Amino acid sequence: MKISKMTVSHLDRVCEIEQQCFVHPWSRESIEAELNNENSLFLVACENDRVIGYIGMNFVIDEGYIYNVAVDEKYRHNGVATALINELVVYAKKNNFCFLTLEVRQSNENARSLYSKFGFIKAGLRKDYYSLPKEDAVIMTKYF
Repeated sequence: MKISKMTVSHLDRVCEIEQQCFVHPWSRESIEAELNNENSLFLVACENDRVIGYIGMNFVIDEGYIYNVAVDEKYRHNGVATALINELVVYAKKNNFCFLTLEVRQSNENARSLYSKFGFIKAGLRKDYYSLPKEDAVIMTKYF
């Protein structure tokens, strides 16, 4: 598996994964706009030149806000999300971030457990943040 910076050439496959993973997927235009945003970093995980997962974040000075972590369902439980999150943690440390933060469905125990392994802790709750089904979001933050 190879991790690299997302480019326009990855967009079709990233959009497929986005559709597969989220009730309210980002549009191709929204993802493409982030590729041109100097305050965003989007990475892809590829196997045999095929995108199997991606992660994206926005940053403001020394604060990182993770948008999405998504892995093709056929490649889950193979360390793809772990590798992607690790790359962002390394980037954050290298760039002297104070923290990385994200929201995750309260019921998504697998994701919450994974983030915890990287030192993310529960920092708050957003009531009814998600729809279909309506659910609270747990705010998880890793402080450096």
